[in-house]
Amino acid sequence: MAKVAEIERELEDLERILSDPSSPARPDFPELSRRYGQLRLIVEKGKELRRILQDIVEEEQLLREGGDEELERALRQELERDRERAEKVAQELRRLLVPPHPDAHKNAIVEIRAGAGGEEAALFAADLFRMYLKYAEKKGFNARVLDSHPTDLGGFKEIVFAVEGPGAYGLFRYESGVHRVQRVPETEASGRIHTSTATVAVLPEAEEAEVEIRPEDLRIETFRSSGPGGQHMQKNETAVRIIHIPTGIVVACQEERSQHRNKELALRVLRAKLRELEEKKREEELREKRRRQIGTGERSEKIRTYNFPQNRVTDHRIDLTVYRLEDVLEGALDLLVEPLLAEEAARMLSES
Repeated sequence: MAKVAEIERELEDLERILSDPSSPARPDFPELSRRYGQLRLIVEKGKELRRILQDIVEEEQLLREGGDEELERALRQELERDRERAEKVAQELRRLLVPPHPDAHKNAIVEIRAGAGGEEAALFAADLFRMYLKYAEKKGFNARVLDSHPTDLGGFKEIVFAVEGPGAYGLFRYESGVHRVQRVPETEASGRIHTSTATVAVLPEAEEAEVEIRPEDLRIETFRSSGPGGQHMQKNETAVRIIHIPTGIVVACQEERSQHRNKELALRVLRAKLRELEEKKREEELREKRRRQIGTGERSEKIRTYNFPQNRVTDHRIDLTVYRLEDVLEGALDLLVEPLLAEEAARMLSES
């Protein structure tokens, strides 16, 4: 609790700064406001833990003093509940005390690509997409499709979408990597279990000020957007493809009816990819440290297996298995994300 007391003092200092009428004009005002919100959560959780611990002390004292049997039974039940609450709140507090990822507050750009497995892999990519949409809805985020390449059977060769809302990247970043499915495909007549994969990449959306894109470095092409098998063909060339000449990165968007809007959305993806490129260059020196952390970014890393016959999902990074596959696919991703958050918090606290 000493750390919480230190944070309480920092929070008081921030309150004084932010209460100044001139503070919104400060260049660091957004960062100070974000920091204030983080510290306030820690202080509130610390106060809640203090109240519970005080209740436990009082209940233990009453038990030592003795009384009638019915009262003692009620006290023991209340004490047990408070001890469980104290452990839960302490765990939440430990997690809040870990410095958040610097991009955790940002929107997320998510790319899902069908991997090994042909049409079944494309159908699995569509399952992942629906799972993420439901998870985003549960968390109060907005999801916007930026580009998609559907197949005739309802799968996706590739789909790119943005998850918009404070903290979106902080939760979705754990989804980066190779996802594997084991099930009997709809296209399999003999009933044999197949293994297919899909690759997920999650990038923090870069702000315009973070990445400089020179117009002369871009080659912009337009084309007619279409659905699976050439359906829904539009007469006007509203779809946009952007090639970043220095890096060779190609992005496209065909989801909007306006060419101008598709260009804006494609540039959002390009900024995120260019920022990721810069981050990777900077992180070359920190590879060893990164290897010690939970995998949250290597596209070649197999992170999760979805086994339909056994109704189980296994996250290989923390050796966690839950037998609630249907719930997970319906958006109950917290069953996996919460343990990942707790594991990362524990590691970071032990290192510090």
